[in-house]
Amino acid sequence: MRVRRLAAWTALPLVVTLGLAACGSGGNGGSSGSAQDAAVSIQISEPQHLVPTNTTETSGSQVLAGLFSPLVDYDAQNKPYEVAAQSVTPSDNNKVWTIKLKDGFTFHNGEKVTADDYINAWNYGAYAPNGQGASYFFEKIAGYQDLQGEKPKAKTMSGLKKVDDLTFQVTLAEPYIDFKSMLGYTAFYPLPEAAFSAPGVLNDSYEQAPIGQGPFKMKGTWQHDSKLDVERYDAYPGEKPKVKDVEFRVYQQLTAAYSDLQSDNLDVLPTIPTENLSTAPTDLGDNYQTSPMSSFQFLAFPTFEKDYSNPDVRKAISMAIDRDEITKSIFKGSQQSARSFVSPVLPGYRDNTTGAAGQFNPAEAKKLYQAAGGPSKITISYNGDGGHKDWVDATCNQLKANLGVDCVGSAEPKFADLLTKVEKKQPVGLFRMGWVMDYPSMEDYLGPLYSTNGSSNYYGYSNPEFDRLVKEGSAAPTQAEAIKKYQQAEDILAKDMPVIPLRFGENVYGHSSKVKNVQMDLFQRVNLVKIEAAS
Repeated sequence: MRVRRLAAWTALPLVVTLGLAACGSGGNGGSSGSAQDAAVSIQISEPQHLVPTNTTETSGSQVLAGLFSPLVDYDAQNKPYEVAAQSVTPSDNNKVWTIKLKDGFTFHNGEKVTADDYINAWNYGAYAPNGQGASYFFEKIAGYQDLQGEKPKAKTMSGLKKVDDLTFQVTLAEPYIDFKSMLGYTAFYPLPEAAFSAPGVLNDSYEQAPIGQGPFKMKGTWQHDSKLDVERYDAYPGEKPKVKDVEFRVYQQLTAAYSDLQSDNLDVLPTIPTENLSTAPTDLGDNYQTSPMSSFQFLAFPTFEKDYSNPDVRKAISMAIDRDEITKSIFKGSQQSARSFVSPVLPGYRDNTTGAAGQFNPAEAKKLYQAAGGPSKITISYNGDGGHKDWVDATCNQLKANLGVDCVGSAEPKFADLLTKVEKKQPVGLFRMGWVMDYPSMEDYLGPLYSTNGSSNYYGYSNPEFDRLVKEGSAAPTQAEAIKKYQQAEDILAKDMPVIPLRFGENVYGHSSKVKNVQMDLFQRVNLVKIEAAS
């Protein structure tokens, strides 16, 4: 099950599990002394895991972004560029990729980083008995299927081949033009020999103090439900951090973190709580910031149920929702109304691909709904731990008024509870979902969410023509040809409306007066190399 992409929070774009302990008292923002010796504090939730191939949520990803250096990162146009990789070179048909590593990278225990460290880490992640949450990221590599099931046929993927200590080849099961972009994701980090107690067997203690090859190293061990401390790794060959120490501080409630931020007792709050959105610009002044982010909030239909099997019913419900009003009144303009199925940050994005179905038109919506025989009662299920109640209630009120139906919101305690019911096809009515890209590609939105066998297609949607176009886009020889196919696939979604696009998110964050140059990326992570002490 893909979970990092699926968004639990209405403001946070990725799945998070709130820490169980109190916020942590005291603590400093920027420390005294020189700026290079400064310590900064950043709010996180309790990570679920800190093994790269098992880290599928925001907070764990934020910590690992400091401990590891990716093979590639993304420029201002969201195109991949090499970081730990010296080069990533495809064959003519984009099926065989040669990855050459930069020399000079070492793990925090002094081990030299080699091609074996990537091959071993990826094979560990892909091997089904290891139960790694991000295992599916390796499914494009040849031989992945042999590592699946209760009794796999193999322990290593046939598509991984070492060339020399700093070079390895990756053969894919099928050509994929966006594989280089994919390599920026957390699952593709390397693991040192010290991480394993035996070949293919992860050391039980590794996760408590992960050893990476990034700009920061662990300082002590993971203090569960409280904090994680990291310090600058002076042997890092890339861009050096501007601060010495980072404290990732676990908070149970975002409102408590916001109070600490206002009193300069916390340096960075990656998400302003919904309750504080209206006052945050005044409360924080120039320390209130926004930036682009890739989250996508939507309502999904159980298309396998008779009530919602007719696309006209689905389109009518979409037309009865005033997205702009909810974005303005509930989210105070901090999110953007969505009328397309992929994020505006992506190459290939087009505005208003939903057409008439995405426009607020209550009179036409009611007429279409009645003609299509829509149900007299609508339920919208959502996870109660994600801050969704206000907008769900507002949506229900609009559907009552505009369609003449009864509508109720139904909260499940946790996002996992909602997903479990949906997976079992238990009656939940419409259900809210969220998505955030793992890497910049239209396929990363279209394939997993809407393909017949998509790993996050919880709504039973299936269209063979859509599947064909996505597959052809993935195998296209150029980006332009790939985007053309992906856009044609998106046009089919607009006709079928298996989900209702609602909102695209932004990073809405704040920082204390003790730090400056606070930047957040499209994955809602603080750039730990750029942040500086203010004095």
